[in-house]
Amino acid sequence: MINFLKFKNIYYLFSFLLVGGSIIGLIIFGLNWGIDFQGGGALTFQYLDGQPTAEAAREALSETVSGAVNVRLIGEKEMTVQINSRNVSQEDKTEIIGALEELGEIDKASINFESISPIIGRELNQKTRTVVILSTIIILLYISFAFRKIAHPLPSWQYGFAALIALLHDVLIALGVFVVIGELYGIQINISIITALLVVFGYSVNDSVVVFDRIRENLLKGIGKDYFDTVNISLNQTLKRSLNTSLTTLLALLSIFFFGGTALHFFALALIIGIISGTYSSFFLASPLLASCYLLKKRK
Repeated sequence: MINFLKFKNIYYLFSFLLVGGSIIGLIIFGLNWGIDFQGGGALTFQYLDGQPTAEAAREALSETVSGAVNVRLIGEKEMTVQINSRNVSQEDKTEIIGALEELGEIDKASINFESISPIIGRELNQKTRTVVILSTIIILLYISFAFRKIAHPLPSWQYGFAALIALLHDVLIALGVFVVIGELYGIQINISIITALLVVFGYSVNDSVVVFDRIRENLLKGIGKDYFDTVNISLNQTLKRSLNTSLTTLLALLSIFFFGGTALHFFALALIIGIISGTYSSFFLASPLLASCYLLKKRK
């Protein structure tokens, strides 16, 4: 039997470094929000004979377009030009295409234009924050209610607290990764990435609840010499199930990541990061936190 709790302090340190790095990145660089959340316009198209560099495209647009311009190259021919925080009209679209056509011939059939009002973007941003806060509160209340019959040796709210810490751990790590790739490659946070992070909410809690439920069953059956031992036995009993579930889900997401096209690329990436960190946190963070709470209570 694996002794999961033997090195719990090392798990805490590892998680602290990952989460700490993510928080520092969020403070220094922040998230690179897309037009979904701040308004603006996005123009995607393909060049017929190879694309110019992003620097050349930005220079060509510098005298044509006012406002922050983000240029991203996709593959060998496709380019996305994004203008943030202001209305982008059809006239702007025509001027952008005209300026970029000086760098190469554009396939007119490939042009895709999207524009979102800054007012709608800010409204969506606010609603997203509200959804995240409400989801967190509801998850905490649900776990406290689901484990309400367990009063010994730990009250039910501590299960909710441990699951909430694991949830924040998973989401912050995913955000940290997007801070890095946003800074290095200009990848922006759009509605699909936020949707993926909300799915991570559910997956992370599901993983933790599976383990907590086995702890509850073993407590009712009197399995284990003490609570510390019961938690360790429960982790061993649920290990195979959790790994099989995570691996089969990851196989599907890896297929989407590599073969699903650019629209689903970062949606799949957010889920992959969340599932890996969610599986890790349920075994090496949430459950060890319960054991640590028990040890603190025992010492008192």
